[in-house]
Amino acid sequence: MTTPNRSSRRKVSVVGAGSVGTAIAYACLIRGSADALALYDTNSAKVRAEVLDLNHGTQFTPPCTVEGGDDISVTAGSDLVVVTAGAKQHPGQSRLELAAVNVKIAQTLTEQLLAVSPDAVLLFVTNPVDVATYAAIQAAGPSYRSRIFGSGTVLDTARLRFLLATELGVAVENVHAFIVGEHGDSEIPLWSSATIGGVPATSFVGPSGGVLGPDLRANVAKSVVESAYEIIEGKGATNLAIGLSSAFIAEVVLRDEQRVLPVSTLQTGVHGLDRVCLSLPTMVGRAGAGRVLEVPLSEKEASGLRSSARTLREVQESLGL
Repeated sequence: MTTPNRSSRRKVSVVGAGSVGTAIAYACLIRGSADALALYDTNSAKVRAEVLDLNHGTQFTPPCTVEGGDDISVTAGSDLVVVTAGAKQHPGQSRLELAAVNVKIAQTLTEQLLAVSPDAVLLFVTNPVDVATYAAIQAAGPSYRSRIFGSGTVLDTARLRFLLATELGVAVENVHAFIVGEHGDSEIPLWSSATIGGVPATSFVGPSGGVLGPDLRANVAKSVVESAYEIIEGKGATNLAIGLSSAFIAEVVLRDEQRVLPVSTLQTGVHGLDRVCLSLPTMVGRAGAGRVLEVPLSEKEASGLRSSARTLREVQESLGL
């Protein structure tokens, strides 16, 4: 197995060796997202076991070195750090209820990670991701606004597109629609800009005559919000899809793709929003999260987005952020 020149190697570190962190590391490994992977967790036995397990499969993956440990220095020199560390979400518990504990973890980790990888982009997956991302930016300072962002509603958007493709009988690649706002209960689908094969989604007729009427839209939106709760109830955690989506985001950053993704960023005026991290379609590349696109919104969507922002600000203020 050849090893890339160290000066050109792309290193991704994953913080947290739980079900989400290991799923992200595994997805990055099998997709060839990076040349080097590092896994950090304070549980030394767990992180060692996960690193061994991943290394034993490297014969069957694109070339990649895998290391790990219980010292933050294992992440040094990272191009991208994916942060999953935090308290686990339990059945019936909302993401926002996790806020107090996970915000403190986010703030501490941000300072530690940037100390050993000062040029890294930090991608937060820890829930509640919007509040954790806001806390991390506060800890790092405003100059890091673009280089620290959250996975936001990238996975929620994938769920929406999957459900629409299934209901209407089309390939998921032909569905273009976004979930925006909070990664959680107040998120909203942007029906007014959704398209299928270039046709407005609300006007599209599927191969079997299916249409995206009001009832179906309501059911799909409800299913997107409830998906995580259903998965957590059944198996204890959502991990596989967030693993794949996080690996995808990592590739977008490392390859400087300038792809539009609904990631969670600190808002500074688009749609009148500020002082809050939430998801809107955003240009993502090597420097992190860039320009937020001001996509047209219906009055109902604009109202829903403002409400989602208020929900998040209330949590931030309750935590002194």
